[in-house]
Amino acid sequence: MGNKGVAFFEAGSWYHRIKLMQEDGTTKYSKKGGFMSAKEAEASYRKYEEEYKRAYRAYQVSSSADFDLKDYLIYWLEEIYSARIENTTRMLASYVLYDLLIPNMNQGIKLRYVNVEYLNALLETASKACESAGNKCRELLNIAIKDAVAQGYLHHNPIPDTKPYRRRKPKIFVLSKERMKFFLEKASESNWYLEILFGLFMGLRKGEISGLKYEDFDVENRTVRISRQITTDPVMLGGDFKIVKYQLVEKAPKTENSYRTLRVPEAIMNEVMERKRQNDLRKELLGEKYIDKDYISCTVNGLSHSASSFNNALTKLCSRNGLPHLTVHSLRHMYATILTEQGVPLVKVSALLGHSSIHTTFEYYCEVMDEQERIMSFINDSFVPEGGNT
Repeated sequence: MGNKGVAFFEAGSWYHRIKLMQEDGTTKYSKKGGFMSAKEAEASYRKYEEEYKRAYRAYQVSSSADFDLKDYLIYWLEEIYSARIENTTRMLASYVLYDLLIPNMNQGIKLRYVNVEYLNALLETASKACESAGNKCRELLNIAIKDAVAQGYLHHNPIPDTKPYRRRKPKIFVLSKERMKFFLEKASESNWYLEILFGLFMGLRKGEISGLKYEDFDVENRTVRISRQITTDPVMLGGDFKIVKYQLVEKAPKTENSYRTLRVPEAIMNEVMERKRQNDLRKELLGEKYIDKDYISCTVNGLSHSASSFNNALTKLCSRNGLPHLTVHSLRHMYATILTEQGVPLVKVSALLGHSSIHTTFEYYCEVMDEQERIMSFINDSFVPEGGNT
């Protein structure tokens, strides 16, 4: 019968009890039925409970100036901040709030009583979790309390007066021309050669590379349209906001301007066609066991690689050949460096990388693609070794 008081059998079907928040702040109790099993009823119960908690938090925050800091931060993250950020940012913010800040808060501390002394003590405790904890906690609190001031819950944001915490800056290596040639020679012997070329000579993000499909390429005109990415989504447990696992999902690009059309150097387009030949061969050999989603970068059965596979492959490649540790982001950084060394204006570098938030018209993309002819000539003449294998 499931958990007592959650799922129960009545009049030929399974039911569960529900709570509904009314506009005046009162709670209405009822029940919902028609479920074929206790499991279905329990799943529905958890959904209703989560919705009730969200409605309760929203009512508490909107109806009183005397609410807890914890209640406000949860309400702010789930209902306000999450609506304007990317999923990866939300994942980080959730960790900062639920794992670093809330466990170290004084129970019952009111938002209106929050001051510099209290916040310094909170940040000092939270900062001990890891090297970046202090900076990230202070950063999130600053955004949240700025919103609280904008909404009229507070008159002043005390965060700028708190003790600052340094942000750890990852070291990014830019290889010399000779070392880059050596790196590419070794990369051409690996199964990740094409992915490395996409990062190093087209500046694509890891998720954008994972999301590339053959349909995105115009072979005749040698262009590719960036129109999706593959990222990880957290799977949370009920209303507890505990992440139990991550799953790969296909999503729109990171920003609106990440939708972009890029020219593809001839050497890279040749590698794309070779990868297609190999994937088609695997498809023929595996038959129905091959999951054809048209991805260029995939496992032997057609499915997407895990989120860490590309960086793991780079780590092994660099370690085996005495090279500095490189990541996919390092490749993008080197791509931008090559562009600037070739005299490409920074605004166009930004557009090629998908960073700019303006100039998304077709005419602007054409201008960007024309500018990329310089880098294609530089790539083909200087770096890309012949005979690379994917």
